[in-house]
Amino acid sequence: MDLDVYVTAHHAEWDRLDHLLRRGRRLTGAEADELVALYQRTATHLSVIQSTAPDPALTARLTQLVARARANVTGTRRASWQDVVQFLTAGFPAAVYRSRHWWIPTAVLSTLLAVIMGWWIGTHPEVQAAIAAPEELRQLTRPGGDYETYYSSHPATSFAAQVWTNNARAAAMCLVLGAFLCVPVLWILFVNMLNLAVGIGLMSSAGRLDTFLGLVLPHGLLELTAVFVAAGTGLRLGWTLIDPGPYSRRTAMAQQGRAAIGMAIGLALVLFVSGVIEGFVTPSGLPTWARIAIGVAAEAAFLLYVYVLGGRAAREGDAGDVDAADRSAELPTAA
Repeated sequence: MDLDVYVTAHHAEWDRLDHLLRRGRRLTGAEADELVALYQRTATHLSVIQSTAPDPALTARLTQLVARARANVTGTRRASWQDVVQFLTAGFPAAVYRSRHWWIPTAVLSTLLAVIMGWWIGTHPEVQAAIAAPEELRQLTRPGGDYETYYSSHPATSFAAQVWTNNARAAAMCLVLGAFLCVPVLWILFVNMLNLAVGIGLMSSAGRLDTFLGLVLPHGLLELTAVFVAAGTGLRLGWTLIDPGPYSRRTAMAQQGRAAIGMAIGLALVLFVSGVIEGFVTPSGLPTWARIAIGVAAEAAFLLYVYVLGGRAAREGDAGDVDAADRSAELPTAA
């Protein structure tokens, strides 16, 4: 295609569309109809130019023009409570369900790593000595020591808020930093598993592993699951940059990125629940079995939520992405 000839044939239409857009709402009925027709033709022109004779400057101009016209024609869509319900009952659980092949292996391997590191720390006194002095280790692991008093060291409300903020930040970092070829996500996972392993190793060496698990499991099951989901999704995002599949790299990253942003919001809600459990249930005077039962119930409820609601929504085609009407048009790619 001769680009100069094509531009000469259609630039008057583009200029006319720009003129109508500048007039805003001061259009007659006929002019409004003309604007819609010009918008449709210009969108076609943009697609043709992008696929046959891409010119950066012209493509940028027409992209901006089409975006302005689209906003003028379709109007600005405002979120409603229906969107919130749709997100919580379909979009978010579907996104978690569809990424299960990433976060489940992440959870299994990370937990195995934490157990191995915990065993290594617990069975090697020289490693424990490198972590802290003997007096500090005794202060951490003794009855009424730092590990036990940590969860009741602050008022429950402020402690729950602090825990929620820290965990939500870690989950968001996993989701966002996955775009950097997965490396930051692996580091965040390793640090979290190392912290868990230190507690396992030191308390097991003191013969108090049951006490440690009784403190960690009530909130830790749901909290770690949320972190594993975030990490798995971040790794999936990073892998999409390496292998975008049948889509262009830009389109695939945009799709996965939008789903990841939605998951960050959903996981913040999940971590809020785990923060409430950590702030109010873990340090409570309930028997250990009752506290663990609450944690198991919360974890089971989340997994049922993902596999029942999310599985159904995923089978119906929901990918956790925004509605097709709210996405930019995508050019076909060659098979």
